[in-house]
Amino acid sequence: MIKYALACDLGHEFEGWFGSSLDFDDQVARGLLQCPVCNSQAVRKQIMAPAVAGTKKRGAPEPAMRQLMMEAMGKMRRHVEDNFDDVGDSFATEARAIHEGKAEERGIYGQATPAEVKSLVADGVPVAPLPPAPPKKTELN
Repeated sequence: MIKYALACDLGHEFEGWFGSSLDFDDQVARGLLQCPVCNSQAVRKQIMAPAVAGTKKRGAPEPAMRQLMMEAMGKMRRHVEDNFDDVGDSFATEARAIHEGKAEERGIYGQATPAEVKSLVADGVPVAPLPPAPPKKTELN
């Protein structure tokens, strides 16, 4: 499928999807295209940049960018640990109770199994993974 930016002779802009460039040309020639605003059949393609998949391989982020990301994740984790209640392995039960109004509304964190997380998400309970704790200096090479 190809998406074209289109315009009529009165300047109304809209878009259309076509199976190929030939499909667009055929529909214009047969008078099948018209402006959705004014019904003009004088429809033309507008100039647009093609969406071309890049061939450049992306590797690991630059060291400075990686360091910046690690610091941001560490700050987020510290904020949660400093301001939210750690409910341990009762996370799924407590998150569901808060969502259903059966427990006090507050920020929590803890552990949940993949099955528990899947069930919470399916039920519309807002959850997100906590960034991992940074490695301890004694664990680094």
